[in-house]
Amino acid sequence: MTARPAVRLPAALTAAVRAAAALLAAGALGATLWRGVEDPGTALAFGVLIAVGELARWGSGKGREPAPLGAAGALAYALVGECAGRPGQHGVLQVLAVVVAAGLVGAVPHVALGRGPCLDHIARRVLTVGFAALCFQPLYDSGRLTAATGNGPAYAVVIVTLLALTALYDAVLAAAMAHVRSGWPFGPLLREELRGMSGIGPAVCATGAVMALAVAVAGLWALPVLSLPLLLTQLAFRRCAAVRTTYRQTIASLARATEIAGCTPTGHARRVADLSGAMGRELGLAGLDLGVLEYAALMHDIGQLSLVDPVPDGATAVLPGPEQRRIALLGGAVVRRTGVAPAVAVVVERQADPYREQPLTARIVRTANAYDEMAREEGPHGSLGALERLRLATGRDHQPEVVEALARVLARARGRPGGRRPGSARGRAARTGRAAERG
Repeated sequence: MTARPAVRLPAALTAAVRAAAALLAAGALGATLWRGVEDPGTALAFGVLIAVGELARWGSGKGREPAPLGAAGALAYALVGECAGRPGQHGVLQVLAVVVAAGLVGAVPHVALGRGPCLDHIARRVLTVGFAALCFQPLYDSGRLTAATGNGPAYAVVIVTLLALTALYDAVLAAAMAHVRSGWPFGPLLREELRGMSGIGPAVCATGAVMALAVAVAGLWALPVLSLPLLLTQLAFRRCAAVRTTYRQTIASLARATEIAGCTPTGHARRVADLSGAMGRELGLAGLDLGVLEYAALMHDIGQLSLVDPVPDGATAVLPGPEQRRIALLGGAVVRRTGVAPAVAVVVERQADPYREQPLTARIVRTANAYDEMAREEGPHGSLGALERLRLATGRDHQPEVVEALARVLARARGRPGGRRPGSARGRAARTGRAAERG
């Protein structure tokens, strides 16, 4: 009974963020319709740009920034003070109204095709643009900004500084929403978001800043000219994302070779990979380390393909140490021949080493693998028994901190409404945004 409020808290906080964004958007639309649109030509030009950017998005909104052109246009409109030397008076509420209306127009075709943007992405867009507009528009409308900086380099420095603060605010907001949604530690999530800003994020911010400054001098004709480089960058990122997706699918297919050959039970590699990823996040891993962990967990049993006589049920955790080490070395040799990153092969090769000599990623995969095998032996309700057996083996085979991270992951999975242990089909379906957040 006492654990139920803790289970409902993440959903309540996420719902509160969405509700705040919805109220802010509704209030901005209502106020703009009531008062009328200031400088409708500028509003229409930026609205078309944002709508085109949303039409050109490359996913459902689960990545860090699937619509970079739309984001750049929204940030530029939030930071526009003048248009061809003529002061603007659109204000914070009109900025939000134009961004929301244009975003909805651009999202209609995606919604019709069943791949509309996720609610968290929409809420982040509204709150982030609102933050930028709130920092800039009142300062500009009061005249204090131009009085202090004029229209020279100092003005550009202010624009760039506000964009940097906005990017930091967006990273904190994204990490906080992921934290309350998944329960993973906030610090590693924030580090991952900040590390992810080295991708297309700087291009979005730079384009937004240049658009805002160029419109102030050259007018609205600067928008289509400055949109082209970001569109080309978006195309290049889309191709890179397709390559990464193909790479991940290739590794998953290689991992299934042990199942097809009858060496391991169906779904074992995927369950170990899912469980390892959750444990890695619980222990503070992020970014490239999580990628290495996932690939190593998928391929940790691939050495069994070299065995003449398969291990019954693929249960390598119960084999003698020398036999485990031989299988691990064979697996590492196979991984090195596939062209996967050497760090993945190292994790696979060191599965049978004493845990004190293993890297953290290898310890995680070892414990997740042992848990999945033990839980399968214990039967449908054997998760607690398997966890207890792992705790008893912490003095020799498993690191205590890793086992306790596993316990927290399992407790969190059992606490979700309808949740099952990580790695089950239903448990995977219940999770939101796992590998796609890595961008």
